[in-house]
Amino acid sequence: QVQPVESGGGLVQPGGSLRLSCVASGSMFRLYSMAWYRQAPGKQREFIAVITPGGSTDYADSVKGRFTISRDNAKSTLYLQMNSLKPEDTAVYYCNTAGSGWSWGQGTQVTVSS
Repeated sequence: QVQPVESGGGLVQPGGSLRLSCVASGSMFRLYSMAWYRQAPGKQREFIAVITPGGSTDYADSVKGRFTISRDNAKSTLYLQMNSLKPEDTAVYYCNTAGSGWSWGQGTQVTVSS
């Protein structure tokens, strides 16, 4: 069972940027539609962005225009560029297949606060 490894989170001020990475080695990564999810304290995990093997993307309305999902199939790595961050973006961020078919990793904490 593949377990992705997320990184790149941290503390950032409102309006700032972060770039998250997710590595899923040995997973035939290139064949899957991949997605980012997040879970804020006291809330359910939610979908925020997806990218197909061919590079088509879609986003939740809450992040559209601010976040960009991308992938490097040669490195089995998924990215999430987050700009214009808001306090409500504070959450643990996870990656998984679009159908959440893999085990969940540890996630990476993003905290947006002044």
